[in-house]
Amino acid sequence: MSGATSPAVLVVVGAGPRATGLLERIAANAPELWEEGRELVIHLVDPCPPGPGRIWRHDQSPLLRMNSMAEDITLFTDESSTLEGPVRPGPSLAEWAAQFSGRGPRHEPYEEPADPEVLAELRTLTGTDFPTRRAQSAYLDWVFRRVLADLPPSVTVVRHRTTATAVTGPADGPQRVRLAGRAAPLTADQVVLAQGHLDAAPAPEHRSLAAFARRHGRFHLPPAFTADADLSGLRPGEHVVLRGFGLAFVDLMVLLTEGRGGTYRTEPDGGLTYLPSGREPVLHVGSRRGVPYHAKTGYRLRGPRPPLPRHFGPAAVDALLAEDRPLDLRRDVWPLMAKEIGFGHYHELFHAYPGRTALPWPEFSAAYDRLDWHSGGMTALVAAAVPDPADRLDLAALDRPLDGLVFPDADAFQDHLRDHIARDVARREDPEFSADLGAFLALLSVYGVLPRLIAAGRLTARSVAEDLDGWWHGFFGFLASGPPGFRLRQLLALSRAGIVRFTGADIRIGTDEATGTFTATSPTVPGHTVHATALIEAYVPAPSLDRTADPLLRRLHRTGALTEEIVADAAHTHRTGLLAVSPADGRVVDPSLGGPHPRRIALGAPTNSRAVAAFARPRSNAPAFRQNDAVARALLRALAAADRTSTPDDGAGPPVPGARNTASPPAAVPAP
Repeated sequence: MSGATSPAVLVVVGAGPRATGLLERIAANAPELWEEGRELVIHLVDPCPPGPGRIWRHDQSPLLRMNSMAEDITLFTDESSTLEGPVRPGPSLAEWAAQFSGRGPRHEPYEEPADPEVLAELRTLTGTDFPTRRAQSAYLDWVFRRVLADLPPSVTVVRHRTTATAVTGPADGPQRVRLAGRAAPLTADQVVLAQGHLDAAPAPEHRSLAAFARRHGRFHLPPAFTADADLSGLRPGEHVVLRGFGLAFVDLMVLLTEGRGGTYRTEPDGGLTYLPSGREPVLHVGSRRGVPYHAKTGYRLRGPRPPLPRHFGPAAVDALLAEDRPLDLRRDVWPLMAKEIGFGHYHELFHAYPGRTALPWPEFSAAYDRLDWHSGGMTALVAAAVPDPADRLDLAALDRPLDGLVFPDADAFQDHLRDHIARDVARREDPEFSADLGAFLALLSVYGVLPRLIAAGRLTARSVAEDLDGWWHGFFGFLASGPPGFRLRQLLALSRAGIVRFTGADIRIGTDEATGTFTATSPTVPGHTVHATALIEAYVPAPSLDRTADPLLRRLHRTGALTEEIVADAAHTHRTGLLAVSPADGRVVDPSLGGPHPRRIALGAPTNSRAVAAFARPRSNAPAFRQNDAVARALLRALAAADRTSTPDDGAGPPVPGARNTASPPAAVPAP
């Protein structure tokens, strides 16, 4: 075939939701940007199943659930999406699941999940249910197969169930992607790195704690993804300190209780009682805030959807950037962000419950628009218009509920925190407080607007370190990414059963060489020390190019072919641990080139595109969809310009028949 035009080739490393979303945008934009009949081969490299990837794979405990309702999960664009490419709507998880019970239309390609437990769940799943991760895995598998079916006939997808270990090649020539267990590399015109969330080697603090554990025969688990953690070394009745009170803790709580045979009994008053199996350890949990993440709301808006953004949108970002000075997030940006969140809260309160307000909405809204968030005038307006303090939004109190509180002993603190959790769950399950959902929607809007401001590079280095990467992301997760309410009801039952003990805020971990135990203390309960024979870091690994477990990124970093994002100014230097990419198109910043690499793109969690999640709530103009669309269009243009007249030796051989855009394509090249 010498002299014949060979196919354009794209290699995508990673085949999880991020890669699936990119393929969906390639399929959507191909009619405009890809020449009909011209061949394009897309190689997907991932040892885990395409669609779900590692995090959402079916092979994990059926006890683990999502922290989003089924109707709030989609991989498809909709009328809210501001894209250059076409919108191609598709079903949310809830809409897709409805077909299995006959409540909704059938979505092609149609195939019932092979797992009978997942199928049974889908047949009863409602929009406000929190699905298992296995149900999400089935949805992501279907989305992947639908995307393949939507690709043009001349586009072939070839799957490689292995790990990419290296990528080499000049900026102006073919890229060669090496795969574990294969001698011949894949040769590509463009490469996309979409590995998703990655493991990392332990940080120095965790190495020190692990060494202590080895010396004394104790158990230590560094930050890890819960579904992959080996918890078998924890003995029944063993006292365990868990540092972290977010979603990782909730998963660990489930695996170490129900996962060990415990059950819950529902009492006549609706409360839960935990019935231990006798195999559970005793869990002592604490964190910086000392309280669990706020429960997810379990209801819908009662008033009209708030028109967002209003106070922190493109115009507000334009105004901030026009000031042409360094910006501090808490001082310059947060007042606008907080005002936006407050607008969502009060919009729902005034429209859904006018009897609980003392002013007409137009009058309140006009005054609210004029006033600064932290002003005395705003405080006076809210006090006059919202008589019940329980209906007012106090973001500072929400953020640090234990600030200033001290308890005489551990038992008194257990009682206080159980009451705090019970009140939070009750509020989040009571539609009378749907103003909280209005605030949540505004929080999502803020999250979607913020990336443009971040990409402008105008935040000071200290503000990026302390306010953005420090406070803001923790605050967002605490308010918006909490567990479903039933998980916190289970936590209360475990607390009453003595299986879980609360340690307090600003937890400090130490070691006691004399007793060979880990220690945990908190200023919330002065003088109280927990001694434990096991320590779990109950949070996921922080991004780190220096310590990444991904062989491809590690090699690129060590050879100077990519760079860590470093935010620096005269006053501060902040190393983020994130892979630096061009904000416009995700091109990897290559120090040897002095700028973006024209043939390498990186997307998702390891990159400095901070405010982008792989899937989203419908009708939220999700940043991930906008980014996927821009990258897909840039890729199609670059691939269309590729002019190679010799067939590349990509090591894959010809695509297997049936792998081209079929509903259930086989892997073209089995893993070695």
